[in-house]
Amino acid sequence: MKLPCSPAYAATGALVRDMELHTVCRSARCPNIFECYSRKTATFLILGDTCTRGCAFCNIGNGAVREPDPDEPARVGRATAALGLRHAVVTSVTRDDLPDGGAAHFAATIEAIRRSNRPCPTIEVLIPDFRGDEAALRTVMAAVPHIINHNVETPPAHYARIRPQADYAQSLELLRRVREGGHVCKSGLMVGLGETDGEVCGVLEDLAAVGCDIVTIGQYMRPSRRHPQVERYVHPDMFAAYARKGRELGIPFVFSAPLVRSSYNAEQVHAALAGQRRLPGPAASGDAACRPA
Repeated sequence: MKLPCSPAYAATGALVRDMELHTVCRSARCPNIFECYSRKTATFLILGDTCTRGCAFCNIGNGAVREPDPDEPARVGRATAALGLRHAVVTSVTRDDLPDGGAAHFAATIEAIRRSNRPCPTIEVLIPDFRGDEAALRTVMAAVPHIINHNVETPPAHYARIRPQADYAQSLELLRRVREGGHVCKSGLMVGLGETDGEVCGVLEDLAAVGCDIVTIGQYMRPSRRHPQVERYVHPDMFAAYARKGRELGIPFVFSAPLVRSSYNAEQVHAALAGQRRLPGPAASGDAACRPA
C-alpha cells in the first residue's frame, strides 16, 4: 500500500476526530484507509466502537458497551456535508444489547444525512443481522436508504470458527427480505480463511437465489497476530473467476479483487449498477426528493 501524500488524508482524519466520530476504516484497520481518506471519503461506524460480538476476523473490540449517543446521527450528517460526499456509507458495531439492535439509530442517521446535505448523497447502510428481528429491519427499510448491505462474510461451514454468534441462513433471509422490499441488496465475503473455491461459488449461488444485486469479494488480511492466520492468498485470476461465476448466476454486479472491501469504491459500484439498470439517485433538493422512488 502507498502511504498518503495528500493533505486531504490528514484533513479527513482530523474532521472525524474533531467531530468525535468513528470510522470502520480505522477501527477495522482497513488497508485502503490511505487511499479513501486521501479522497476525502470514509465509512462511518455508528453506535460506538465496541461490539457485543467477537467475530474472529474483525479488529473492532468487544466488551462492555455504552448507551447510543443521541447526537451521533447529527454529527454524521454534518461530517458528510463537510466532506462533500456524493455517496455516504454508514455501518455499525453489532449491538445485541439493544432491543432493536440499533435499527432506530440507523434510521435517525439516514434522516440526519438528508437534512444536512443539499444536494443529498446516495446513502448506503451496512447493517448487522438484528438477530433476525424483522421489525428492526423494517425500521431501516422505512428510512429508505439507496442500498442496504449485509455481509455473509464466509461460507456456512466456517461460521463456528469465524462468525460463531451469527447464522448463515438468518443472514440470507435478511437479504431476501431486503430484496423483496424493493431495495437494492448488497452482500460480501472474504476469502483466505480456509474455504474452498467450491464453497465460495456455493455462497454466490445462495446470494443469487435471494436476489442480491451487488456482491463484494476480497482477500482476508490478518489485522493482528491475535487474529486467525491467512490460510491462502487467492490469485487475482481466481477473483476474476468468482466475478464471472456471479454474473453467470445472474448477480448484476460482482466486485471481486484482493483489496475489495464492503464499502471500498462504493460510489463507483453504485454508479456501475445504475448504469446497468434504472436506479434512484441523489436529487437536487428537498427532503422528499432525496428519497429513492
